[in-house]
Amino acid sequence: MAKGISEKIRKKAMGVTAALVIVGFGASAGSLFNWQVVRGEEMSAAALEQSLRSTSLPAMRGTIYDATGTKVLAQSASVWTVVLEPAYLAEDEALRRTVAAGLSQILELDEEELYEKTGDKSSYYTVIKRKIETDVRDQINQFKLEHEIDNGIRLIDDYKRYYPYGTVASNVLGFTGSDNRGLDGLELYYESELSGSAGRLVAAKNGFGTDMPFEYEQIIEAENGYDLILTLDETVQSILEKYLAEGIEKFQVKNGAVAVMMDVKTGGILGLATHPNYDPNDPLTILDQNMLEEIEALPEGEEREEAEDLALHTQWRNKGVSDTYYPGSVYKMCVGAMGLEEGLITETSQYTCTGSVKIEGVDDPIHCWKHAGHGTETFREGLCNSCNPWFMHIGDLLKVETFCKYRESFGFTSKTGIDLPGESGSLYHSESEMGLSDLFVESFGQNFSITPIQMITACAAVANGGHLVQPHVVDRIVDSKGNIVKTADSGYRRQVISEETSRIISDILRQNAASGTARGGYVSGYRICGKTGTSEKVAKHNEDRTKPMEYIASYCGFAPAEDPQYALLVFFDEPGGDDPASNLTGGNAVAGPIFSAIMQEVLPYLGVEVQYTEDEFGQMDTVAPSVTGLTIGEAQEKLKELGLEYDVVGDESDWENRVVEQIPESGSTVPKDGKVVLYTQGYDTDSAFVEVPDFFGYDLVNASYVAAINGLQISVNGSRDAGAVVMMQATPAGDKVKEGTVITLTFAEELNTETYVHLEE
Repeated sequence: MAKGISEKIRKKAMGVTAALVIVGFGASAGSLFNWQVVRGEEMSAAALEQSLRSTSLPAMRGTIYDATGTKVLAQSASVWTVVLEPAYLAEDEALRRTVAAGLSQILELDEEELYEKTGDKSSYYTVIKRKIETDVRDQINQFKLEHEIDNGIRLIDDYKRYYPYGTVASNVLGFTGSDNRGLDGLELYYESELSGSAGRLVAAKNGFGTDMPFEYEQIIEAENGYDLILTLDETVQSILEKYLAEGIEKFQVKNGAVAVMMDVKTGGILGLATHPNYDPNDPLTILDQNMLEEIEALPEGEEREEAEDLALHTQWRNKGVSDTYYPGSVYKMCVGAMGLEEGLITETSQYTCTGSVKIEGVDDPIHCWKHAGHGTETFREGLCNSCNPWFMHIGDLLKVETFCKYRESFGFTSKTGIDLPGESGSLYHSESEMGLSDLFVESFGQNFSITPIQMITACAAVANGGHLVQPHVVDRIVDSKGNIVKTADSGYRRQVISEETSRIISDILRQNAASGTARGGYVSGYRICGKTGTSEKVAKHNEDRTKPMEYIASYCGFAPAEDPQYALLVFFDEPGGDDPASNLTGGNAVAGPIFSAIMQEVLPYLGVEVQYTEDEFGQMDTVAPSVTGLTIGEAQEKLKELGLEYDVVGDESDWENRVVEQIPESGSTVPKDGKVVLYTQGYDTDSAFVEVPDFFGYDLVNASYVAAINGLQISVNGSRDAGAVVMMQATPAGDKVKEGTVITLTFAEELNTETYVHLEE
């Protein structure tokens, strides 16, 4: 009986044990399946993360070249990151002190903080300073050599961005941050192309989570970024910036300026200069002295910090792309093209300007800039006179629907899509909102806002046979081997006007630059087509009528007339000031001379052929021959053959004396019937120099007289009309130059045209 009970208990125990074993093993198997199969990938990744340390290795950022492909505008150069390997140092107190003392002095860091970092036994990788230059790297290597330090200090390759030309094209190029990523300009827009792909430094950790020595590291190499070849030419860009700066100073421009040059057939931007600008090597330094003075006048605190932040963003801003402005009368080239294209007018169509136009429902009439009126004039004359009523008449003929159709076709109602960040959209009355007064005022370029890049693009369409181009700054993207990855779209977007309409407008604008209201932009021999603009900042004025009206002075044109190649827009935002020399606001007087000076220097560089008219040929300068090394007598005979006079500085008692120097130099410009000053051995160098006078405001007769009494000569650029006066001089007043030096003067009329009487928006 006892045996039977015992057997039952034994079997029951075995059953319970079996059940427990089955349940236990089942749970274990389930758990094992969950960890190894269901969550296996997750756990493997976690284990790998615990056993590896991964550090990003930067790729070398692509280089940015100008249009020549040889001038580097932005490039990355090698710098280094300094890394401590404390695990190699922690057990050696003397070595820790040596490393801390040496590196703190070289890197200008706190010695005690460095000493603390050398004691971390668990680390083989502690960053102590990034982006050190070559000279600092060499000091560290020398320090390691002197103290026989093999392990404990490492230098890891890194890169830093440099801009070799400083401020040149800064608002186009942009800049990078401390992490080498683009923050503005092309650096931002083409970030993915320039940045490349970062590499990895993968290091092992032991079971205690301690970094393993560098023998256990693996490097995955970075892929360098692509290079950019721009349409922008550094020489053209520098010329634009030089003359823009001169105009700002001369005319005391208060709110910045823009000069942009475009290839009218491709849309490529050859130069885009804006003010204010900055140095992308040091973008946090404010360069504009006026902004600095305003900031320094503020007390320390939040207000000053906000002003500094605003100033930085203002100087970084590309005014040619991100700001809008009233185009003023330069817009008339487009409105005239609309009327011709629709067959509503011809170049001989007539209209009588009485000086103002009265619109039903509007209290005040809209005036022409010439309040007495121009009388009866053809369309050709109306455009050359920049007559506002003529263009109000064209707007009336077009009607709202057709006007808006062409406005859109010229690209004024949408962004151009230029490859730069921050492009602004235009501000205008929609077709449904546009009334008759809006139509009339917009017809001569007021009460709507566009960007400079929209205006130069529309100008290119007027010039190139009527085709709207795609503006762009990057011509092509290439890899490190020079293979082309991508090229810019330089095709036409659409046909806006016919070739015949383009030809007619171009010819009228050529006449306008030669003898109309745009004479300030004239350049002898280059068949300039030009239109001025003087627009009122009505919205700003309406905010505070106690302050005087501010203006935008602009000049937009292209050359050469028979086969346009390059268009240029120059505008100055709020010229004026207390100095009488800068108290001008008209496009012809302010922007015209700058346009002329730029074109006179840029067009020869770009290879545009000179073709002088008969009148121009009779007035043109000649080239100084080489007479250095000749006797005075031989030099005199050579100059006489060319119709040039001469003066001698030094000993002229013996005609056998040799000429050791000449001014102007051989190959330089000398005025027709001018002279060459011959310097002989032993001349008094002090008395040979004269001070350049300030020619501003002189007409041609008086400028010639002032030059003559100072022993100088002048070369005339711009208008030669009786009312023209000096607006720019190539050599600054006060400079010391040698007697006989030729000073290039740009003349223009002091015409403040194209404005109208303060129509409220």
